[in-house]
Amino acid sequence: MMTSEYRHIPVLLTECIEYLNLSSGQTYVDATLGGAGHSIKAAPHLGHDGMLIGIDQDEVALDAARQRLCALPSDQRPNLQLLRGNFGNLDDLLLQAEIPGVDAFLFDLGVSSVQIDTPSRGFSFKETAPLDMRMDPGKQTLTAAEIVNTYNEADLTRIIRDYSDERWASRIASFIVRERSHERIETSDQLVAIIKAAIPASARRKGGHPAKRTFQALRIEVNAELTVLRKGLEAAIRWLNPNGRIVVMSYHSLEDRIVKEIFSEHAQGCTCPPDFPVCVCGQVPTLKIINHKPIVASDEEVERNPRARSAKLRVAERL
Repeated sequence: MMTSEYRHIPVLLTECIEYLNLSSGQTYVDATLGGAGHSIKAAPHLGHDGMLIGIDQDEVALDAARQRLCALPSDQRPNLQLLRGNFGNLDDLLLQAEIPGVDAFLFDLGVSSVQIDTPSRGFSFKETAPLDMRMDPGKQTLTAAEIVNTYNEADLTRIIRDYSDERWASRIASFIVRERSHERIETSDQLVAIIKAAIPASARRKGGHPAKRTFQALRIEVNAELTVLRKGLEAAIRWLNPNGRIVVMSYHSLEDRIVKEIFSEHAQGCTCPPDFPVCVCGQVPTLKIINHKPIVASDEEVERNPRARSAKLRVAERL
């Protein structure tokens, strides 16, 4: 049965479809398919001669997406390949799909609300649940509980600080280490209580829930999200056909910084000193950046869909 998550309002939908620049007969990859909120609008642009490849590691999401896409009229429904997996393994997945190249990629980053709202997954700081946070429990072994109970204080500080900009990272890490010496930290409510104790009351009165940043940092570490993002983007750029587009929507500064850096690296041409008569580095750009400033949601969209508030959209084109 399709959950409310998979009927959620896609973020920056009009902008995504515009910048994907799809046309009939092309091959399009939605690397973060979810319930196909973006792809249901992309599909008609591909026509029945096109190919839509959807990737997600959540079987429920794939089933919901399949229902929606297969319900499209035949003249608006491209050939479909829905693949279970993580875009960090994009090379293997596209080899499995047996395609020569891709004309457009969409990456809609972040964790879906269906995962956050499922207590057993342990993503939410608002529910009492085991500290899990694995995107794909069937294939992953590292959990948030293992990190909290086994990483040393310095590593906990680094993770919380670097992955969430939490100003109280060292204090939170110290409190975690102290508390786990008395009792193993197994549930989200245990960790929330520790975080609240670590952050001074005056600081807790602003900036949202005090545990939000630490939970984000643990989720990123559990799922190696930044490493996976780099790997997936590099693979996507390799698979792009000439003039193909890559559209990436991120929701926090770490992701956006990585997207910006990778696009910039691939858009960089010759790096030889200006006084060299000829290029000796041999570096040529492989991408053209379409928007140097990220696209953000309008006030009207944020009012309709609060999830859009932090979204940043970047677009590049294969040369």
